[in-house]
Parts: sequence; structure tokens; C-alpha cells
Amino acid sequence: MASVALSSLRPAAPGTPELLYGLNPTSLRGSCFPSFPRHDESKGSLSLSIDIPRKRGPWRTAASLFPFLKKKKKDTDALKEELLEAIAPLDRGAQATEEDQKRVDQIARELESDNMIKEPLKSDLLNGKWELIYTTSSSILARQRPKLLRPNGKIYQAINSDTLRAQNMETWPFFNQVTANLVPLNARRVAVRFDTFKIAGLIPIKAPGRGRGELEITYLDDELRISRGDKGNLFILKMVDRSYRVPT
Repeated sequence: MASVALSSLRPAAPGTPELLYGLNPTSLRGSCFPSFPRHDESKGSLSLSIDIPRKRGPWRTAASLFPFLKKKKKDTDALKEELLEAIAPLDRGAQATEEDQKRVDQIARELESDNMIKEPLKSDLLNGKWELIYTTSSSILARQRPKLLRPNGKIYQAINSDTLRAQNMETWPFFNQVTANLVPLNARRVAVRFDTFKIAGLIPIKAPGRGRGELEITYLDDELRISRGDKGNLFILKMVDRSYRVPT
């Protein structure tokens, strides 16, 4: 609080709220001001001491009223951990409810927005064997089949970025495989042209002409890859063997 004598006041600029020109001391009775007029005999003037609250800077109010404006963004490692925790109980997506799918998709999109590899088709991080840990693809999950007739073992996808070859591999109980050529459409999107299926990993069958699609790599690092297909499906894979090469 500051103390000011009215005898020292001068007319203030119009609009100045703290010092009002023409202030009548008698009007202060009963107000919040603790000091009242007193007559100074030696100077023959009337003086009045009043306490004027110091004005707070507007930045102080803003800082206290809007703390939510400084909400910290999750870092990439925290997002990856959250994604893996969300996926863990979902049996590669076969047990995912609609709510589960929305949650996984939301976390995946946050990771995709942090993607540091802008041209994944040119990155060595793409090379090797990846394990599929989550997908929304009904054809891969085979939800329409009884559980015993679904692919219950691990599913892998391998990619060679230099030869643009890919290979999908099922394990127990079918051990089916398919290889494909990848045709770049841009720096992270490819057209997939399947060429050879292998039943039980042994019997080769030429892929039909309709065996094709598109795939966009939306997130890539040394241990996790996220891709989205042209039918709206989400694929999340983790690296398991960096040295693996797709057969030519």
C-alpha cells in the first residue's frame, strides 16, 4: 500500500483511476480509507493521507488464471510405452473393442505427428524382420473363423528398402508366406504387388492379379513402425531381426 497527501495532488490526466481530480475529502467518511482530513495550522492547508492499493501487473493475473496453457506435451518414449501398454491385452487386435481401437488409433496418431523420419523408404531403419503386434485388418485377424483356425502364432513382415521387396510370414498353425514388390508412390507410400504365395511355407503359387494394395509408413524408428493401408487399416510392428533379408 502507498500513502499520499491530498495537498500534494495535482489534476490527473482524464481516465486515470487511482487519482481523481476534484476529490471531496468529506466523501471519504465511512469508506475503506483509514486516515481522515486534518488541518495543518502551520501551513494553513488541509492535508489528507489515503492508502492507495498498488496495482498488480496484468501478467501476474494471467499466469495464475491460465496454468493449463503450459500443458506439457508427452515425449516420444512415453507415447510408445503408452501404445504398447494399450496393445498388450488385445491379442494383436483380435480382442479389441471399438473403444480399444479408438484409443490405440489416437495414441498412434500422436506418435505419427512426432515422426522424425520423413522419407522412410530411403531409410536403413526400414530393413529387417518386423513382428506384427497390432492391426485392425479383419482378413489378417480372421475373426470370422473359429479361434483354432486363426493364425495363432506370430506374424512377421520383412522389407528390403534397397530392392523394394517385402515378405509376409505366418507361423503356427499354417506357416503361409507371400512375397511382393513395392512400387514407390512418394517418399513414404508404396503400391504393393504380391507375386508368390507359399502354402505351409513350401508350395509356391503365383499370386492372382487382384493381389495388390497400398501401404503408407507413417512412423518409423529403430524399434517401432506404424503403417496405414489403403482400406483404412492400421498396422503396428516391432523390430525383431535387423539382419533378415527378403529372398529375391
